[in-house]
Amino acid sequence: MRQTFPVRLGAAEESLIAQLKAAGADQAAERVTVAGLPTRRVEAYHYTDLKTLLRAIPPLAQAANEASGTALRVPGAYALSIVNGAVLNAATAPEGVKVGKTHGGVLTNRDDVIVSVSNALATETLSLDLKGAIEQVVQIDHRIEGEAGHVADATKIFVADDSSVVVLETFSGSDAAHVGNHATYLALGKNAVVTHVTIDLSGRATSHFATNEYHLADGAQLRTLVIHAGAGLARTHLFPKMEGEGAHADVTGLNLVSDGQHSDITMETQHAVPYTSSQPLFKSITRGRSKSVVQGKLIVARDAQKTDAKFMHQGLMLSDEAEILSKPELEIYADDVVCGHGSTCGKLDEDSLFYLLSRGIPKAEAETILVRGFIAELIDPIEDEALNEALQGIVDGWLLGN
Repeated sequence: MRQTFPVRLGAAEESLIAQLKAAGADQAAERVTVAGLPTRRVEAYHYTDLKTLLRAIPPLAQAANEASGTALRVPGAYALSIVNGAVLNAATAPEGVKVGKTHGGVLTNRDDVIVSVSNALATETLSLDLKGAIEQVVQIDHRIEGEAGHVADATKIFVADDSSVVVLETFSGSDAAHVGNHATYLALGKNAVVTHVTIDLSGRATSHFATNEYHLADGAQLRTLVIHAGAGLARTHLFPKMEGEGAHADVTGLNLVSDGQHSDITMETQHAVPYTSSQPLFKSITRGRSKSVVQGKLIVARDAQKTDAKFMHQGLMLSDEAEILSKPELEIYADDVVCGHGSTCGKLDEDSLFYLLSRGIPKAEAETILVRGFIAELIDPIEDEALNEALQGIVDGWLLGN
């Protein structure tokens, strides 16, 4: 008989267990007590060992009545705010946008500690029902204010059949050692066209966790863009699921990682029915002693014939000390599919850099031009002009070290 030994719990785990028990989430607390935070032995966290990286969980954040201001302002956007987990009153919604509040978590239960903690601790949920061709960008600004706090918040979005919208979620807050656990559930109706952009602009002391779950009906078209450019520890987990024939998802992301930062984008895309497609594309840019992680799994169900799915990750290292870790995976149970994956990593192309220098362009400016070109295929598809310009500004700010 195999003997088992209890997990040695650290300070972060002890604090998390106490918070879960106080919230009445005994099952989630028991899960942390038995298994602890994920280590390298958990495949989905192989490169992001939370037991090592997450040393402390601050107290649950106190309620905040107002935000000090968004970290990213997009002209013309319809703005909503979630501050310290509470949904604040918003301005009158544009036509086709219905705003409400519900309670409790929004994510499908999984064997994942971030998901279970989110469902257990998220108390107030922002709900959005979107219908028609919505021209304004719908911006949800998540902020953690005040002293170091632990926040779990949730958003549930339904996009009606034949509707179109751009949804932007931004994450920021005061300069303290916050832990944010953010959940978004997004369901696309038949032939809906949705762009979903999420941007972490938190302070360097923050640990940022986000889980985005997508459900696509017949003919739905989804484009996502995740940008990590703030927190010292950041992880976004993406769960797109193609549930209707003709559904397509361009799942994209960008890790902008500087000295001391650890950023992780992990994706698990499920093709559940025939005639669906996805094209995940992720990029990493690292400098200093930093680490970027991109993991991507494509799962094709037995009945999902004629699936077309291709995963690609490209890394650009601007320093010798940086690390870029990539793990693409295919899990295919159908036999009539076109699927593939690839991963590349390198430095700036020396020939291209030499060409620009030979034209009298200073080295710093030449390197910036090449980096912008590397990122272009992620940002260029964002058609809203004001949002595209704001995204370019984030990249430019990172390149300048802001």
